Amino acid sequence: MMQKFYIPHTLVLLFGLMVVAVASTWVIPAGSFETTETAEGRTVVVPGTYERADDAGRLGPTALFTVVPRAFGDTQGIIFFVLIVGGALAVVRATGAIDAGLARLIDRFGNYPALLIFGGMFAFALASATIGMAEEYIPFAIILVTLCLALKLDAIVAIGILVVGYGIGYGIAVANPFTLIVAQEVAELEPTSGFGYRLALAGPFLAVGFHHVWRYARRVQADPAASLVHDQEPPAGALKQDFPPLSRRRVAVLAITGLTLVFMIIGIQQAGWFLIELGAIFLALALVVGLVGGLSADTLAQTFTKGAAELTGTALLIGFARAIGLLLEDGEILHTIVQGVATPLGVVGAEGAAAGMLVIQSVLNFFIPSGSGQALVTMPLMAPISDLVGVSRQVAVLAFQMGDGLMNMIVPTNPVLMGILGLAGIPYDRWFRFIGPLILKLLVLSALALIGAVWIGYA
Repeated sequence: MMQKFYIPHTLVLLFGLMVVAVASTWVIPAGSFETTETAEGRTVVVPGTYERADDAGRLGPTALFTVVPRAFGDTQGIIFFVLIVGGALAVVRATGAIDAGLARLIDRFGNYPALLIFGGMFAFALASATIGMAEEYIPFAIILVTLCLALKLDAIVAIGILVVGYGIGYGIAVANPFTLIVAQEVAELEPTSGFGYRLALAGPFLAVGFHHVWRYARRVQADPAASLVHDQEPPAGALKQDFPPLSRRRVAVLAITGLTLVFMIIGIQQAGWFLIELGAIFLALALVVGLVGGLSADTLAQTFTKGAAELTGTALLIGFARAIGLLLEDGEILHTIVQGVATPLGVVGAEGAAAGMLVIQSVLNFFIPSGSGQALVTMPLMAPISDLVGVSRQVAVLAFQMGDGLMNMIVPTNPVLMGILGLAGIPYDRWFRFIGPLILKLLVLSALALIGAVWIGYA
């Protein structure tokens, strides 16, 4: 009997990387680049100025513990922003508006498989790309399975609608506060900058995802034996579920949430808003939609507190992830690692370097499935690397988004994916056979998109 593959908790992996970082200060020589400040106030490294340091900044075991409070202090702006967003989104969810809106979409197009697949994917992608929804989708797994079975499809089509939409939404991330804004803050870029190019990529990526799911769906409709789960019993909960009706209150909540996102983007671009202003916007959103949605003051407060508490784990991951970067900086080996990675990437040219960043981020997503955590671990390295290899930091952030978001659809370390598959009764090996070819297609498309971004000077 095969032993189950053990995957440690993400916090365990991050602490392990902290131990590796401390040990590396005794092995990797210290060194640094000269830095300069751009007209936009961004600190960048100067290519060709790397020099070894005479005195190595070797760290002892106590650094593993003293660095953590410093890391939390260093990332306090991001951490509190994430907690506020978590509380605000919990209030929006508590009104029932999101569940009602998605359920209405699914029911309306339930008798039209192509429209169901595309409409569902579009809705899940939109919510993930803008407000970073992921775990909130888990309850929709069963209702989608129920609808697809009624249409003579299978559970894989149902979960394909959900997971492919969610993964592409995270991969494009036009304004995702948990991945895009965190990564751009680390890379010293304006929040949500580069919006236009990412929005332009949404169409091709959704088209590839839709084609993959729809082609499989037609094959299953034509021959049920072609289903990858034809020998599996449908999940016990595959019955019609009661979702809240789309009342006027809930329509108003959805409209206010959408207008808030538009207002946020305009404020960022026109008034230079950053984490403080964005946190204030989400706080105001929670208050307004709570009142409009009919929540009492006590319920609103309790829901906001619970939503923020649900993201405490994410906040911890952000702090521990930043600790890795601080250890590398304290040991003066961060620039040495940058030099080591940048050297081979520099040989393949800017286009090859952009594609290489995508590969690196995709591999790292297996070990750090948290989007915010991965941003804090990798962007301190990728930002200066991009300076050295002739790739803009915006391209480096795009490579991070794609590597993180798209790989969420296949890595078994992603708890959201595994939870959804478990509810739908889909063995991971069957899902892998379905999603693997799509991941390859999307990664090729991502590489082409990154090369195109280099050609047009995406910044």
